[in-house]
Amino acid sequence: MRAESAGAAGPEGPGGTAGSHGPSGSAGAGRPSGANGAAGAAGAGEPRREPGAGRGRRFQLTRDTARPEGGGRAAPGDAPAPARQWPLLAVMGVTGLGLLVVAFDAFRVGTLLIGLAMIGGAVLRWALPSVGMLAVRSRFTDMITYGGLGAAILLLSLMAQPHPWLKVPFLEDILHFTV
Repeated sequence: MRAESAGAAGPEGPGGTAGSHGPSGSAGAGRPSGANGAAGAAGAGEPRREPGAGRGRRFQLTRDTARPEGGGRAAPGDAPAPARQWPLLAVMGVTGLGLLVVAFDAFRVGTLLIGLAMIGGAVLRWALPSVGMLAVRSRFTDMITYGGLGAAILLLSLMAQPHPWLKVPFLEDILHFTV
């Protein structure tokens, strides 16, 4: 790249007329910065970049994605892969069981299992220092997300028609008002 900048100045020097465009002698907009003698003087020892190079990193706030707090293995590294990810597999297993129960026409019990699996994920995220791939965000955000979704699924499951197990009058009024 140095040869390019040295050759750009040419025998006429940095402000010479050989590379000039227009009456003022300034370089054109489409011309690379390496061909402009003034840009060559700015960073003598630094590698030169083309005008469009590196634009994606110009306003980047972070250089790397940090692992979530508690995102390490839930078992030692020499354990088999399923043992290292047991918290995630436990939550997914109970959720899968809930979906299977729903498929066999026991809607309320199946959705209760799914809601309990999400709440169980929140409890695991709170209680264990390392939960493997169950850690997605920060510990607080994961607990609020898993617990909130689990509570919402439980509440909706208990209020599902016909013959709801839980009756909340103001929610019924909101439902009748919106429909």
